[in-house]
Amino acid sequence: MTPTPAPPHKILRAGPDFRWPGDKRVAVIFNIAYEAWSEGVAPPIGPMGNVLKPGYFDTNAHSWASYGAVRGIQRLLRIADANNIKTSVMTSGILAARRPETVAYFVGRGHEVIGHSWGMDVIHLYLDEVGERANIVENTQAIVKACGTKPSGWISPRGTGSFISTRLLAEAGYTHHGDCNDDDLPAITVFEDGKRIVNIPLTMDINDLPHSNRYGNVPAELVDAFGEELEQSGHADPAPFILDATVHCHAYGRPNGAWTFDAMMKIAKQRKDVWIATRAEIAAHTLANSAQFS
Repeated sequence: MTPTPAPPHKILRAGPDFRWPGDKRVAVIFNIAYEAWSEGVAPPIGPMGNVLKPGYFDTNAHSWASYGAVRGIQRLLRIADANNIKTSVMTSGILAARRPETVAYFVGRGHEVIGHSWGMDVIHLYLDEVGERANIVENTQAIVKACGTKPSGWISPRGTGSFISTRLLAEAGYTHHGDCNDDDLPAITVFEDGKRIVNIPLTMDINDLPHSNRYGNVPAELVDAFGEELEQSGHADPAPFILDATVHCHAYGRPNGAWTFDAMMKIAKQRKDVWIATRAEIAAHTLANSAQFS
């Protein structure tokens, strides 16, 4: 087990004067999770819901998860492009290596590529510092090789980094990460050596996997929840916040769920109080207004 290190030098939080561009109330991020597991590893869950005996490879779960790279990513990108919305695409390094043309395509269309570990089974909390550094390098190099662009942002599988992930990411040149749930506004982590990284929370209110796989809700309820949060939150409190709308290529990349991505985009586009942004744009806005953080 990795020991708990000394805390970072300081975490700067947004002050009461922080606002989104144009004084918008909500920053909405449309995330696409383009995920895979390492070679020879099957996902721990599948559409059947029950797990096999230990030691058996779950061919059903593996095939279900593989749909994302075969069909799901293309459908979700078509929907985003039709709505003229740039998304943030969490990209497993193994998919950047296996399907570089897909990563090159969506980056070329203006979507943001987010480092997402080599595979969904490669979780930093399980690694020592050497292993974690190697995983960051391997994932980053695979993405750069695929599209010629170095990702500026990182989100770990499960949004679960280690105690030292933010420091290692900052050292590797990343400017923002999403391994945090302790705020609904960005924050800035400043380390003792002067390096810094923007913490952009990965909000879980609107996320297809827990919505459908864990709680058994139908797709339409995700759209309802998205619209209601935008509408009702302003009546209760006018303070700005971030709202992620996250869909996974192997879950709501399918026809029965992909339409929700389109519906949520259309709702967001109609609202005058919404700033639709990528995570990189939020990081840039945060750093440009760092004087409002303390």
